[in-house]
Amino acid sequence: MTLPAEETFSFQAEAAQILDLMANSLYSNKEIFLRELISNSSDAIDRFRIERFAEPESTGKEPDDEPRIRVDFDKDARTITIADNGIGMSRAEVIENIGTIARSGTAEFLRAMSGDKRGDTALIGQFGVGFYSAFIVADRVTLTTRRAGLPADQGVRWTSEGKGEYTVETVEREERGTTIVLHLRDGEDEFLNEYRLRTVIKRYSDHIGRPILLGGDETPVNQATALWARPKSELKEQDYKDFYRQLTNDFSDPLAYVHAKVEGRYEYTLLLFVPSQAPFDLWLPQSLQGVRLHVQRVFVLEDTDRLMPRYLRFVRGIIDSADLPLNVSREILQGGQAMEHIRSSAIKRVLKLLKDMAEGEPEKYATFWKEFGATLKEGIPDDPAHRDDIARLLRFTSTKHDDVSLSDYVSRMKEGQDKIYYLLAPGLSDAASSPHLEAFREKDIEVLLLDDAVDNFVVTALPRFEDKRLQSVAQGAPDFGDMEDAADKEAAEQADADYADLVGKLKEHLDGRAFDVRVTSRLTTSPACIVANEAETEFSLAQRMRGSGLPNQPVLEINPRHPLVERLNGRQDDPRLGDWAHVLFDQAVLTSGARIEEPGAFVSRLNGLLVSLAEGR
Repeated sequence: MTLPAEETFSFQAEAAQILDLMANSLYSNKEIFLRELISNSSDAIDRFRIERFAEPESTGKEPDDEPRIRVDFDKDARTITIADNGIGMSRAEVIENIGTIARSGTAEFLRAMSGDKRGDTALIGQFGVGFYSAFIVADRVTLTTRRAGLPADQGVRWTSEGKGEYTVETVEREERGTTIVLHLRDGEDEFLNEYRLRTVIKRYSDHIGRPILLGGDETPVNQATALWARPKSELKEQDYKDFYRQLTNDFSDPLAYVHAKVEGRYEYTLLLFVPSQAPFDLWLPQSLQGVRLHVQRVFVLEDTDRLMPRYLRFVRGIIDSADLPLNVSREILQGGQAMEHIRSSAIKRVLKLLKDMAEGEPEKYATFWKEFGATLKEGIPDDPAHRDDIARLLRFTSTKHDDVSLSDYVSRMKEGQDKIYYLLAPGLSDAASSPHLEAFREKDIEVLLLDDAVDNFVVTALPRFEDKRLQSVAQGAPDFGDMEDAADKEAAEQADADYADLVGKLKEHLDGRAFDVRVTSRLTTSPACIVANEAETEFSLAQRMRGSGLPNQPVLEINPRHPLVERLNGRQDDPRLGDWAHVLFDQAVLTSGARIEEPGAFVSRLNGLLVSLAEGR
């Protein structure tokens, strides 16, 4: 029979803009073209299977052969071929589906992509926008297809260079399904390599439910099954460990995992792992996150805080949903209620997994905390909705114990104690030797020692725990509440009166350096210390690195029981009282872990005072 001559169709004027957007903007890496075409092939196979049972007359006498997707490459011809035995397309369907951009108009397409109702324009199983990803690597694409149920002489060939027009012609094709040939543009020869193609297929399409064959090999490249979609009753512990290693390339077993299928308003499956050791890039600003999004088992996206918040960036695993809308590239999620619901559920399940580990396997949780504790702390300021749950997972070192939870601390509080006391310091050794702890040790009061950079934000965002206020021992006037007896209060009042004149003179000498000077009961062996004024926020490690490390309003507190302070109070007419004032202040700055502004002046004053003492003056 005589076949019709080929017809040429013109794209709308904006087609070049769309194709340029597809090739240069919508996809973050070129290899995604293979994912798109394989996904389309897989869905075409599914449509054939469904139609064969639902409408058997439409598929005619097509053989019920084994479904398969085949990927080939030809180095000499510089082509990549993707073929399937799916539903195929008629001539009208080719123009309707592949010509979608030209038929509906690119201006409308662009408006749809920038509006609030983007919808799922990927159209798995229809060769629409996703098909055009082929032009990321190809300067010419040829598609040959025949719809199931049509005779062999009604095959169709579509050809385009992705510019102004495309051609459609009728051809002979014995087998149903679709074959796409990509003629690679210059510079894309990396894909003419079996290992490269195998890697891309494993990465993006490993769990496509149809076998993907590469070259002449009849052994599928992909697993053709989604482990997370199988019932948990069918899986063994080793299955999860093997899958984790394949997913992450981590040689170690995971510490724990959660596998859940959720049904209801939204249907999705979670398989999330907690690693046993931190990745090398955990603290790099651009470090990748490890949760991958699949839609109906097809890998779509990974490494985004839309799936898991930054403070849980150590989590690895899969979220698989059929409900999420995607944009044209399958890479940019359209948020919405479904995504928010899934994200919230994933967070809750991970926190529940950690809670169960902390309560049931404390040694394993100690391993987790060593690797990821500082990361988890970021959730206190960043995630108010789950702050209470995160707070119960926190662990600290204290003046009495290691690995202290806030609940542990509260359960050991002394009678009359109504605050959780803590001290921020650049390191545990600095904290342990801090003069701010002296009175607390004397009264046998436990203090949490916080040395992580994020701890400043933790205590700022977590003012209370179990109705107990968190109180810095280095901020404001010391307050021991009901633990301070009448004798202590009377002694403090007497010291204030006895040292009032000295305090006034020290203020004069330290004008411009100290925000205030006062007598304190927090010291037992040190002569003085620096604290932040009550209205100040706690000075953080980051602030120490940027400047002197002092609070904005430093207060000098003096110990009335120290011999040096007693001597100064008894000799307020000492001509070198000003030098003593500055030396006391600078010493207190040093013991706080901060930096003195003029070390030369400090040394000069100190040497002068030592000489005068040696000479008996």
